[in-house]
Amino acid sequence: MKKLRVGILFGGRSGEHEVSLLSAASVLNAIDKEKYEVVPIGITKEGKWVTAEHAENLLAGKPIHEPRHLRAGDPETTPGAAVLSQGESVVVPPEPVRQSGLAPFQSDAALRRASDRAINVDIIFPVLHGTFGEDGTIQGLLELADIPYVGAGVLGSAVGMDKDVMKALFIAAGLPIVRHVTFLRSQWAKEPKKIQKLVESKLKYPVFVKPANLGSSVGISKAHNRRELGPAIEEAAKFDRKIVIEHGVGGKKQKAREIECSVLGNDDPVASVPGEIVPIKEFYDYNAKYLDEGSELIIPAKLTKAETKKVQDLAIKAFRAVDCSGLARVDFLVDPKTSKIYLNEINTMPGFTSISMYPKLWAASGVSYPELIEKLIQLGLDRHVDKKKNHYSR
Repeated sequence: MKKLRVGILFGGRSGEHEVSLLSAASVLNAIDKEKYEVVPIGITKEGKWVTAEHAENLLAGKPIHEPRHLRAGDPETTPGAAVLSQGESVVVPPEPVRQSGLAPFQSDAALRRASDRAINVDIIFPVLHGTFGEDGTIQGLLELADIPYVGAGVLGSAVGMDKDVMKALFIAAGLPIVRHVTFLRSQWAKEPKKIQKLVESKLKYPVFVKPANLGSSVGISKAHNRRELGPAIEEAAKFDRKIVIEHGVGGKKQKAREIECSVLGNDDPVASVPGEIVPIKEFYDYNAKYLDEGSELIIPAKLTKAETKKVQDLAIKAFRAVDCSGLARVDFLVDPKTSKIYLNEINTMPGFTSISMYPKLWAASGVSYPELIEKLIQLGLDRHVDKKKNHYSR
């Protein structure tokens, strides 16, 4: 029986490039190669789709170092990062070009001549995080190419990426979220005092300042007072034109509990057991996630049965509110004083290493990492078959 040909797409131009490499390395190492023929497809930070022999090491199943004990993206210590260490990233087995397929663009003429053939795959698993990968752009390309893919579609991906639009849909669905303010980078540049006044009239310190379109806590800062607000906005403005500022749950004296729940499915999604993150820092920022050791993951989270059910129900409602499919990790904040649960955000392509929260929550729910990969591939195929029922002309 012919193996299903799966393209693992990773890297990309976003600030989460290194995170994507680690996720892809884990998927490549764990996917059932008896069942699937795997084609690793990388994108450099400059946006080039190019070829490299380094990816073959991953396909050979060589041991992958524990990502949490390494600096993400260090090519000397992280085999996943080494895939793109020379600015190269795609392995395309020599095959005759079929009529359908995704042909990578090569800016370098020599590379283009050497690898100017289609990447013939049955489905793409886009292990891309952040801008140009999790925001609907790559999903749109795959839709145009009529290639099945894992995860949310164009709309779900775009909405899940934009924290401002996401919150608007959560409000429309009647889901509990924290108070927030949104403004543009250009507005801040022109009238910083007006923006400061707006924030302080709507919210109380501490506040969390975030770029609207990014993940992995890149560009996020906690501002405890007016003096810290400006620098936090400047940091967020490096990464997006739209800035979201949220009320800090727990106030000045206490930190909010950070609860996460994984969702899996298409039209009938199911939720995993929730988990809790106790960050080594004030909140679970990029360094706490990928560079610094000491943050604690508690699975399952220490919640009552009623709280667990509420988190799972809200996670599924959030998944549906943004028209998600395949997978998502839904994050919550719990007020330490009132125990009120707030929906924070949804991640349509969460960190996917074997030690990331999304697969760990499913492992605790009875679905192993290799099984999870298989389920996601099938969900992507099912979604493509369902979409084929649509008529696009009379």
